[in-house]
Amino acid sequence: MTARKLIIAIDGPAGAGKSTIASRLARKLGYVNIETGAMYRALALKAIENDIGFDDEKALMELADRSHIDLQPTLEGNRVLLDKMDVTMRIRERDVTEAASVVSTHPAVRAWMVARQRQMGAGGGIVMEGRDIGTKVFPDADLKIFLDAAPEVRGDRRFRQQTTPTAPPAAVIAEMRERDQRDRTRANSPLVPAADAVVIDSTNLNIEQVMKRVEELVEEKLGEKRAAQS
Repeated sequence: MTARKLIIAIDGPAGAGKSTIASRLARKLGYVNIETGAMYRALALKAIENDIGFDDEKALMELADRSHIDLQPTLEGNRVLLDKMDVTMRIRERDVTEAASVVSTHPAVRAWMVARQRQMGAGGGIVMEGRDIGTKVFPDADLKIFLDAAPEVRGDRRFRQQTTPTAPPAAVIAEMRERDQRDRTRANSPLVPAADAVVIDSTNLNIEQVMKRVEELVEEKLGEKRAAQS
């Protein structure tokens, strides 16, 4: 009998490198990369387009129930469709990023997202990244990784990712600290490493070094599964 493929959870704060690592790892393993942050961003974009207040949980839930968010893997990363429209680039813009960080704090919105994320990953063979995958979405994931780095480093990375910078590095770092505070102190699904997660601090590591460590962890887990079958 063929063993179920792994469920790999990668969590961490903004700018920690989750998306890059998850995308690379999924391609290497032939798995699907589920970028949960893109799902929150897509809903936030729809709220912007429909002039829905980011603090209006009831209206956001009504909007969510009328929304179809689809992630399509490509060699360059996920293509994000919102109601069949490609919003991949739009959801990376600053106004959507800021809106998503507020929209994602609502318990009902998170519950709606978690239900869909569990459906998407139930069969295994996924690398799912976000902020509460190992603690809330898939607490029984085969491998849990928590990527972190100093706020100054993450802010600088996020600044460099902007194709047309709209704020100086200091402002991006300040926003990063504010978002960290909001994510780590929210009552529902706060950003914390799962008790059994492997924490990787990439403050002084480049992307290749982080990827090497992650691949080692995956190989260890696959080895354990092979041993259990034999």
